[in-house]
Amino acid sequence: MKTRSGSLYSECAAAAAVVGQKRKRAAWSAVAGECCGAGGRRKRLAGGPDYLDELPDDLVLSILSKVAASATAPSDLLSVHLTCKRLNGLGRHDMVFAKASPASLAVKASAWSEQAQRFLKRCADAGNLEACYILGMIRFYCLGSRSSGAAMLARAAVGGHAAALYSLAVIQFNGSGGAKSDRDLRAGAALCARAAALGHVDALRELGHCLQDGYGVRRDPAEGRRLLVAANARELTLALAAAASHRTFAALPLGGVAAAATGAAAGCPLLSDFGWSLPEAEPHAANQFMVDWWASHGTTAPAKKSDGDSDDGDAVELRLCSHVRCGRRETRRHEFRRCSVCGAANYCSRACQALDWKRAHKAQCVPMERWLLAGAGEAQ
Repeated sequence: MKTRSGSLYSECAAAAAVVGQKRKRAAWSAVAGECCGAGGRRKRLAGGPDYLDELPDDLVLSILSKVAASATAPSDLLSVHLTCKRLNGLGRHDMVFAKASPASLAVKASAWSEQAQRFLKRCADAGNLEACYILGMIRFYCLGSRSSGAAMLARAAVGGHAAALYSLAVIQFNGSGGAKSDRDLRAGAALCARAAALGHVDALRELGHCLQDGYGVRRDPAEGRRLLVAANARELTLALAAAASHRTFAALPLGGVAAAATGAAAGCPLLSDFGWSLPEAEPHAANQFMVDWWASHGTTAPAKKSDGDSDDGDAVELRLCSHVRCGRRETRRHEFRRCSVCGAANYCSRACQALDWKRAHKAQCVPMERWLLAGAGEAQ
């Protein structure tokens, strides 16, 4: 009996089988050739319907706006423009730029270019308040364009952008971009109050310190303390909301003992007033840009000053705010306030001073060295 594994089958049968396989493959290639090119890439059938072309422009714009609002990086918008000619044209509509998400506007300092500035400017011209704020901060503090930067910040503030209102308040408090006589404490307090009404944490804290000290407003220690507690409570709420997406509420450590027991890292310092240890909030994209910008240009927050340093002369450079997550730089000499104890730290606002005090400066602000040096000088 002959089997398929035997060698008695004629070669013509095997050839017929091979020919049959080739015939089947050739038939499949004929069908697939209609939708595949020479390189094997799939393409639309000749004469078939193009469903994208059949969609109306307003529907495509609505879809692109939702894509822009949910973008997680600037490259997401760029990939839309590279898809096809129609999406490239519709993706340049003001409706798409106006809906660009804050994450898509987070331009890195290392990637800053004229094209990045034009992109932010296009979004700002389309009515995107976040783009107005980011570009205004970059122009005012990094590029030195004070007038255009302040105009962008004012445009965002008029639209109700809380961070822009607070930044304008800091500019008014310090007289940034002008002389010391240009400071307007009442205007700064009014802008700070409006930002605080919108729930801005730093504005709440700044206004609380202003009320406690009578800085630009009538002194009211009780109301100031209430606003400081409200700022901490607001910060706690935001931290809990951010941490809820990563771990459950029951897993959040309470107090320093619980943090040490669980091996948790040091949390947001101001929340320690409430016994909480939570991760510190990420800085705003504009503040992170300024921090990276000055770091790349060889400018960092000032270190502790020695007794031999002098504050006179043109050799003294403009200083950064000592809060490492702020990024603001002086626009004139001695613009920022100094720590009244050590005189080494400089702060653009009381909010930054309060943040940096519990974050790092509380352990660094020790006037003992200055006292010892002064005592040694008197002994000599």
